[in-house]
Amino acid sequence: MPRHAPSTRLATHEVTNQPPDFAGRNLFTSDPVLRHWALREGGDWVDGPLTALGAAVGSEEVLAFGEEANRYPPELTVFDRYGRRIDEVRFHPSYHRLMDLAMAHRIHSIAWAEERPGNHVAHAALLALFTEAEQGTMCPISMTYASVPALRHQPDVAAAWVPKIVDGTYDAPLKPIAEKRGVTVGMAMTEKQGGSDVRANTTRAVRDGEAFRLTGHKWFCSAPMCDAFLTLAQTERGLSCFLVPRITPDGERNNLHVMRLKDKLGNKSNASSEIEYHDTHAVLLGEEGRGVSTIIEMVHHTRLDTIAGTVGIMGMALAQARHHVANRRAFQKTLIDQPAMRAVVADLALEYEAAVALTMRVARAFSGTGEGERAFARLAVAVAKYWLTKRNPNFVYECMECHGGAGYVEESPLPRLFRESPLNAIWEGSGNVIALDILRTLGREPAAREAFAAEVTAARGQSPVLDGAIEELFGMLRRVPAEAEARRVAERMALVLQGALLVQGAPAAVAEAFIATRLGAEGGRSFGVLPAGADVDGIVARGAG
Repeated sequence: MPRHAPSTRLATHEVTNQPPDFAGRNLFTSDPVLRHWALREGGDWVDGPLTALGAAVGSEEVLAFGEEANRYPPELTVFDRYGRRIDEVRFHPSYHRLMDLAMAHRIHSIAWAEERPGNHVAHAALLALFTEAEQGTMCPISMTYASVPALRHQPDVAAAWVPKIVDGTYDAPLKPIAEKRGVTVGMAMTEKQGGSDVRANTTRAVRDGEAFRLTGHKWFCSAPMCDAFLTLAQTERGLSCFLVPRITPDGERNNLHVMRLKDKLGNKSNASSEIEYHDTHAVLLGEEGRGVSTIIEMVHHTRLDTIAGTVGIMGMALAQARHHVANRRAFQKTLIDQPAMRAVVADLALEYEAAVALTMRVARAFSGTGEGERAFARLAVAVAKYWLTKRNPNFVYECMECHGGAGYVEESPLPRLFRESPLNAIWEGSGNVIALDILRTLGREPAAREAFAAEVTAARGQSPVLDGAIEELFGMLRRVPAEAEARRVAERMALVLQGALLVQGAPAAVAEAFIATRLGAEGGRSFGVLPAGADVDGIVARGAG
């Protein structure tokens, strides 16, 4: 029999041409774009808290907490072993570690504890950074932050609750407020029959001495393990705002029944639920019959967090894409050195910087004390929420595609980011609701129109294309646009405002390419289509940490 040549053994598990681990970086100091705009709008003092959090959330340990909290989602326990109703949600330990870290870095309270310019910029940038590591925990953190101005409508209630927020640390177990180191506050507004039309709410409130008793069903209650919730219910005088604590003044569990947890597309670590009030203890916040005007303070501030959270999702997606293309080779070149890929990364970088600039400027308006800044905040936060959250899903998808097939598997963070990407567009008013809010503000608040006009007018004379877009927009706004034009108006306002901010605060390469592609019709319908004269190298280098 013929003799066979000896087989040649090949090493089949040698790993080559793959990026190193992503973890072990400071997510703030490695992001020059976020750092530039946070310090520009918030002041140098924000650098310290942001650098500290950036180091924590970029660590291997915290990134692993984020993965675990979403791999093992919360579970509802309605009854204890003896049949007593407890309505508790049980979380993976990583969720509690993330909440503890977030509150230790004062994401929920820095805006209220630091009474100085840039305090809301610090909050928004901190929330964006934490969102890069984990998104679901930022829901209760955001609502806790946003509850403060609504609680202050009722001074006696605020006296008990606000110090536990501003000075509080994470204290998960259910206890009377006096025994807690800190508290979290959630929200339960919408009902099945009404959704965003909260005036259609049917939950009833009946006076019980100094308090009220509620009966009704809430379609969405976010973070049902919070210590209390802001909610809406009908009294004899109309729709009113209430605080519903989970522990009553006599130390007993309140009659707040968690019916089920929502099985959501993403945001898995965060428990969203349906609840029922059964003769549930509540205290009035603000004037009876004016509940919307009270709770809108909370909604207004959570809208800031929808754009800050969007920036965080975009920031992590882009950082992951940059990391991959800088360390992976194909066709004898590193991916980032391939002209087509380089154009995609540059275009993504333009989108990200414009989102960061807009978010930090809006956050500065929240810190303003004059009527002009407050009016600008009311309008600009809606404009930013409409546009940035709409852009986010396709942005994350394009970052995923930079990885090829490796970005589509669950070992990568990109699938979780992609599932998360639509949420902020839906939360606190979906696209049509926000666009119509913009039209109403333009029609009813001359101060907001004037503040917006002043903001973009300050950028005139630096770009002929931008100047033309400003004139076109002002022409649209000289009359009150029809409802059918709401989305078009919102989009143009956002793009013009982004262009105005970039020409005043970003490198020329970034501002010129953004204006040419977003306002000058030189871009494409997908990322990676840039004008022939765009400084692609300068744009790519701008975001390199």
